[in-house]
Amino acid sequence: MNENSDNSRILVIDDEQSMCELIETDLRLRSLQVDWFTDAAQAMTAIDQNNYDVVLTDVRMPGTTGLQLCQQLTGFRPDIPVVLMTAFGSLETAVSAMRAGAYDFITKPIEMDLLAITVRRAIDHHRLTEQVRLLKESNQAVRSFGGMIGSSPAMQKLYDQLERVAVSDAGVLITGESGTGKELVSRSIHANSRRAEKPFVAINCAALSESLLESELFGHVKGAFTDARSERRGLFLEASGGTLLLDEMGEMPMSMQVKLLRTLEERVLRPVGSDKEIPFDVRVICATNRDLEASVADGIFREDLYYRINVIGLHLPPLRSRGTDVLRLAEHFLKQFSTAENKLVTDLAEGVAEKLLQYHWPGNIRELRNVMERAVALTRHDKITVADLPEKITNYHSNQILIDGLDPDGLVSLEELERRYITHVLEATGGNQTQAARILGLDRKTIYRKLKQNETD
Repeated sequence: MNENSDNSRILVIDDEQSMCELIETDLRLRSLQVDWFTDAAQAMTAIDQNNYDVVLTDVRMPGTTGLQLCQQLTGFRPDIPVVLMTAFGSLETAVSAMRAGAYDFITKPIEMDLLAITVRRAIDHHRLTEQVRLLKESNQAVRSFGGMIGSSPAMQKLYDQLERVAVSDAGVLITGESGTGKELVSRSIHANSRRAEKPFVAINCAALSESLLESELFGHVKGAFTDARSERRGLFLEASGGTLLLDEMGEMPMSMQVKLLRTLEERVLRPVGSDKEIPFDVRVICATNRDLEASVADGIFREDLYYRINVIGLHLPPLRSRGTDVLRLAEHFLKQFSTAENKLVTDLAEGVAEKLLQYHWPGNIRELRNVMERAVALTRHDKITVADLPEKITNYHSNQILIDGLDPDGLVSLEELERRYITHVLEATGGNQTQAARILGLDRKTIYRKLKQNETD
């Protein structure tokens, strides 16, 4: 066994021993494990006894042909992708291969680089198929919180935090990219708290001007301003005994931050135009997709307010870091929208799960919800097909950072690799420079300098 192997195991079947040995030598140099047989019957016994990621088989062999072997495999091991090798490359051969259930086919004489790419794709396909199978066959109770969907390690960690946060009355700051479900988490905290029977009130701080925001939060007395024809209770009093969510907290003007800080510290509010202070009993949860530590450093968010609202910090993971949660959520939305549309759409067709898992979901759960609603509305089948997905998903190519292969022409300088990795970490953290700096072990100014330096080089 190759000690540098990634544990991917390939089975090669060809009646020419020299071809088997050639493929074995090349793929082992690419850190893949290889077994080979010149006899199809022996190969089938090996498949029955071992776990292979990919089977490479010649089409024309004495006795059992590659097409027949492929048909047998799809019958009892449909999870293993089969790549057919043939010296007779034609449209008819390709059609026959696909009908036999082959994952792909490649023509002889074989270009080893092309074969390696095909094998790597087949390995990825096998692993994704296995993930989907395990997801669907899992009958274990999945731990959750407040109706949230997901069993990934990131979500299990979040559920543990939420169980402890809900029983507390401390202020909470929820951070995360747009579309990760910050309001849903806020509602779940409220629903599992001692305040559950009292109101939950939410306001988007970015949607209102400073004067309107102050009036909405604290209320106003009659005649406080031109349109104040009657007295108005603010949201702090509307949420009395319950929970108030201040969403998009990072967009709040500095002067309003001062008034909010005083209100939170003294637990009293003063309606606009009034000289009386009114006590209140409300749990305040703040949410933002901004990096508030960076905003504090940049002087656009008050440091004292940041520490006041960030008694307990919760960071919601982006969808791209949640693994097969994407499929759980997709199936949830599928059921939801098929019921709403009164359509019998029951599942995801072959290839759809792979596309959903590969896509990077910049819009997170909100984007996935939109994609599934669109797919259910457009599909003409009882399953969502790849054709029902937007082109940005079907044509997506991952920008993962990989160091693979031994071709010097494909390698990059250390500076370029550093730039790519910094960019990759920033994308993975949703542009959160503070979080990226912690991961990289650099300060924010160094990250900015390195990126700017590479731009000008």
